[in-house]
Amino acid sequence: MVEDPELGKFQNVILPGESITIEDMDVFNGHLVLSIAKQGVPMLCSINLPINVNPEHTMILEHLNPWFFPVPSNFCSILPGSNHDFTSQAYRVVLSSPVMPDVVVEYDMSRRALSTIQQEDVRRVSAEIGSSTTDYVKNFVSPINVENIKEEPNENSTMHGWKDFSDVYCCERKDVISHDGVRIPLTILYSKTLCQKGKCPGLLHGYGAYGEVLDISWCPDHLSLLNRGWVVAFADVRGGGGVNSLWHTSGRGAYKQNSIHDFASCAKYLVHEGYVCDDQLCSIGHSAGCLLVGAAINMYPGLFHAAIMKVPFLDICNTLLDPNMPLSILDHEEFGDPRILPQFESIMSYSPYDNIREGGCHPSTLVSASFLDSRVGVWEAAKWVAKVREVGCSRCSHSVILRTNMSAGHFGEGGHYRHLEETAFDYAFLMKVTGAFNKDCCMLLREFGTCMVLYVKTPGNSCPFLELQYVGLLDMQSPGTYEHEQLIVTQMIEEKRPQEAGCAFCICVFVYAQTFLARLCSCGLYLSALTKVKSAVI
Repeated sequence: MVEDPELGKFQNVILPGESITIEDMDVFNGHLVLSIAKQGVPMLCSINLPINVNPEHTMILEHLNPWFFPVPSNFCSILPGSNHDFTSQAYRVVLSSPVMPDVVVEYDMSRRALSTIQQEDVRRVSAEIGSSTTDYVKNFVSPINVENIKEEPNENSTMHGWKDFSDVYCCERKDVISHDGVRIPLTILYSKTLCQKGKCPGLLHGYGAYGEVLDISWCPDHLSLLNRGWVVAFADVRGGGGVNSLWHTSGRGAYKQNSIHDFASCAKYLVHEGYVCDDQLCSIGHSAGCLLVGAAINMYPGLFHAAIMKVPFLDICNTLLDPNMPLSILDHEEFGDPRILPQFESIMSYSPYDNIREGGCHPSTLVSASFLDSRVGVWEAAKWVAKVREVGCSRCSHSVILRTNMSAGHFGEGGHYRHLEETAFDYAFLMKVTGAFNKDCCMLLREFGTCMVLYVKTPGNSCPFLELQYVGLLDMQSPGTYEHEQLIVTQMIEEKRPQEAGCAFCICVFVYAQTFLARLCSCGLYLSALTKVKSAVI
């Protein structure tokens, strides 16, 4: 490719500023919208057009009087909407955070005002929390001056309020020091009332490949874990989109091990700082994120108690050597070309399949594969599970489960109920291996009304499968304390508890009569998944 000699005459006229990266832009008739990142925190700002520029002096973003779009907190993910009208003065985005359901917000760039258009409703939960109309200036983090925010709200700035769960769930962002001194962002989510220091089970998410930004937006699935006292964390390791433009390159190719060490550092932080019990930390990865999980298991034995790997990329070297695989050329840029000796040695140093420890103990692992996956071959999961069972500790081999969907592709079968069933299976596995069902417990859906109490008989000597027995109805019309409700339910169960031997424990499941059939179906999906896991593991 021949370089244009005129390019050498280009000069910088406007620079973003220190620690700020310009990622994208939208141009309108009278405004320029910039998508920027400040130390990994996504933000948007608008600048009035035209811009008076002096080519003899380089300007920075702050000198252009930008209006930074107010957002609820610096945990927000920002997704621009379909803003195709060049003459429009309004700009729509979707805001989301780990504690705030998706909300569509419209920003009026001429008036510098904003309004909430619509927000996702979480049934039987959002109504209880109520509307949060927090002062956006108080929570807004300015990329120009994070420490000292002096901006006052414009008189035209209006907020109709957005609902969040910050009163119930705590979301924290920590910087974890990795093996080489680099600070790794770690987002931690937990219940304010149920989390107990050093006693909680935890689930750590990670990806760290292809420059993809780790998704920490609102996910209602997490409520099932949070309401059981779990800690859910997200490690934004190198190799992903991350903090700056070098975040991807410093975690790919010959530097791929940085991603793995970053992930392990975040896991150790959760344990050492008391967020998670040291023997109840679990990890989860999808596709290339399973490379992260699988390699960390090999390099840091005993760190994770359990792991879930979905459509996993584990046999890296053999896959990259196959030119018929659809992503081989792209993956050569991301992980290296094994036909080149130095890159081959680098890949072999961390490949999850090639570094399984002989005779070593292995955490309980659920490996989910899809037979029709065109991106990651189903044989990768099968080979990895077979090798772990062959060379690993014989006592641990039964705890490594392979689950193959014969009709799904890389992204699953699709459909809301299929997703719920798969998630229920994953969570049931985590709760089983962390011992969440080893004692009597109550799962109470907080809603006034009549509920049905179900007694679940767990596997034992006389009952190899789960059984469900009706106990009775509990009147919840009058609100009471959790301890009072638990006492009533315990008395009901004790009166009708089967006296058969071999019943390990029981669970109280509440199904509200107001939505009887829907709740019963949800309960059935959960118990169905739990039954399968029990029968497979026990």
